[in-house]
Amino acid sequence: MRPGGDERDTWDITTSVGSTALFVAAARALEAQRPEPLVRDPYAEVFCQAAGGEWADLMDGRVTGSHGAQLLEGDFGRHFTSFQAARTKYFDAYFADAVDAGVRQVVVVAAGLDSRAYRLPWPDGTVVFELDQPKVLEFKRDTMAQLGESPRAERREVAVDLRDDWPAALAEAGFDPTAPTAWIAEGLLIYLPAAAQEQLFLGMDRLSAPGSRVAVEEGRPMPQRVFEAKQQQERDAGQAGTFFTLIYNEQIAPAAEWFGARGWHATPTPLAQYLASVGRPIPADDPEAGPMAESNSLVTAVKD
Repeated sequence: MRPGGDERDTWDITTSVGSTALFVAAARALEAQRPEPLVRDPYAEVFCQAAGGEWADLMDGRVTGSHGAQLLEGDFGRHFTSFQAARTKYFDAYFADAVDAGVRQVVVVAAGLDSRAYRLPWPDGTVVFELDQPKVLEFKRDTMAQLGESPRAERREVAVDLRDDWPAALAEAGFDPTAPTAWIAEGLLIYLPAAAQEQLFLGMDRLSAPGSRVAVEEGRPMPQRVFEAKQQQERDAGQAGTFFTLIYNEQIAPAAEWFGARGWHATPTPLAQYLASVGRPIPADDPEAGPMAESNSLVTAVKD
């Protein structure tokens, strides 16, 4: 999808929200270069090299350009890389628990450059649906094909904008609403206005058979004046379209509360708590990353 904007299909993997997928992939790739990484995504660097430009330069130890790659330098970059690694580890464990419980249908919403269909050990019979814009899915498919890699589950692309009728597109791709499903919305909610978050959650709930699971990452909105100042700071630096000018500072309700009110058993884990549990604590008073770690949560829910 292209959240945070009005135009459709005028961007590619290196622009607008497409570039945020590379930003996250680059963080996972940098994590893999650490002496003791929390996770290893062998495809993250491949995507960055395939995209070229500042992303390939970053992988080669050079920082060029004026946007996303530069943000991964310094203290913020170090903390953000830890954040992405911890988030990846958390959601990898979520999928392991889901398949252990017998779930064989997976939906990755706004899949971006998520490589789990290729790198996780899926049981036979698992189907992974990936929802995203056509150009993002095409970039991933072509890059992996050139590498000679095949998915480890049946991977089905669902090329759709989440502002359109994505449940119908999912059904057309063969989704079975009578089978338990493991949903994931990783790094997505900040790019959706509150009304779109509501529609996304409603769709997940309506399409979920008993035994289904949901995993999301969410963050509390910051004070509006602070948010607007961050947006202006980004524009003044000539970096509009990097982060704050792409996101929405809105939330319908905490995910655990929203799903819990509809019969799901929900468990929120504060990001700061999880980072500490995996050996990557971030001081709350750190001006670069402390506020993000303190306001974000990782949430899983199971439908009874």
